[in-house]
Amino acid sequence: MTRRHATLRVRLAALTAAVSLAAVLLVTLALAAVVQRFVQDAQVARLASAASTIRERIETALAYGPLDLNATRGNDIPAEFGVRVTLAGTSLAQTQAFPNGVPEDLTPGAYRVNGQLAYVRTLSSRGALLVLATENRAATDTRAALTRALALTLPVALPLVALFAWLAAGRMLRPIKTLEQAARDIGESGDLTRPVPGAGPHDELARLAATLQTTFAQLAATREREVTFLRAAAHDLRTPLAALRARVTLALARDRDAQRYRADLQEVGTDLARLTRLAEHLLLLARNPSTLTLAPLDLHDLAADAVDTARTHHPDRDIDLTGPGTRARGDRILLTQAVTNLLENAARHAPNAAILVTVGAEGSRTFIRVHDDGPGVPPEVLARLGEAFYRPDAARAGEGHGLGLAIARHVAQLHGGALELHSGVEQGFTATLRLPDAGAPH
Repeated sequence: MTRRHATLRVRLAALTAAVSLAAVLLVTLALAAVVQRFVQDAQVARLASAASTIRERIETALAYGPLDLNATRGNDIPAEFGVRVTLAGTSLAQTQAFPNGVPEDLTPGAYRVNGQLAYVRTLSSRGALLVLATENRAATDTRAALTRALALTLPVALPLVALFAWLAAGRMLRPIKTLEQAARDIGESGDLTRPVPGAGPHDELARLAATLQTTFAQLAATREREVTFLRAAAHDLRTPLAALRARVTLALARDRDAQRYRADLQEVGTDLARLTRLAEHLLLLARNPSTLTLAPLDLHDLAADAVDTARTHHPDRDIDLTGPGTRARGDRILLTQAVTNLLENAARHAPNAAILVTVGAEGSRTFIRVHDDGPGVPPEVLARLGEAFYRPDAARAGEGHGLGLAIARHVAQLHGGALELHSGVEQGFTATLRLPDAGAPH
């Protein structure tokens, strides 16, 4: 059985009503405590004032004869106040209105005992004590009045609070509904570049809309790159496949001698090698960062391996390596492939130039730099180098497929680094692979 969840509007309204109820109860309790304290302090003040008024009369009565408190108190003491005189914990006299439950052994001060409020002060005659007391009815009545008021107002206030909370929640969630509809429309239309309504820096919802808009724009850019990549990949795969099929068809069209078959097979092998390299490079470009095998590396040794490979492929080229041993953390296979690609790029596009590989460190970054003193490239071409399948017109006749620099850049990014390209017409070409050093966070 599927459990149904309340809508966000219902939950917001219920939470607001609950918080409002809790706030009302807390305020009522605090108000009751404060009012009770004020009423009690006022009662104690009245008791103290009354005690000061009759103190001298009672002391005079104690000095001249038997004490009659009912006759002594006069008209200055409210009728609800009871009066008692004690000596050594024993009652000498008390009025008829003196409440029950007040102990006789109280010391000077104010007390609340057994529902009564009492005030005790000393008399100058033989250490006697004067006690005034009254029922603590005012505080009790105040508490009862607040309780009744709460009982009468809550049944009316709660539905109103719930209604207002419901309306407020609906108003607050209206931009979310608009955002939801906009996201649905964008998803249905497939146009990820459409502006999201309400996007901006103003509040949380506006920032959420701005974040969604940025995310949609990034997805659109990613999709565009993927479409471009797939189109270019299809084109570059189609060409060697078509050539391979034509050669095989032509070779099978009529009988040939062994030497001609051998030549045809060599051409087929060349096409297959190109297809193999293309497939390997495509797999490198699709490499998931989570599959990287990061380990401390000596970049000088790694570059030396790539230089040895390049010298094997181009024995007539001047390829040198310089720089100290430099430590970095990375995937050896990917980094070796990246440096190899940089060397192949230099060897292919600067056929008569010397190539210098430099390994070093600058600040918290290490680098491997490949420089050739060839003809270089103009700025408009340099700006696009490193894009997958991009090849300048002059290079299209070669065997490359435009992925070498793109792979080197992708490998650098996987390692938290970057590929920097610098060149100019007749100024040579420099590719610098920058990486964090072995101690830097990836």
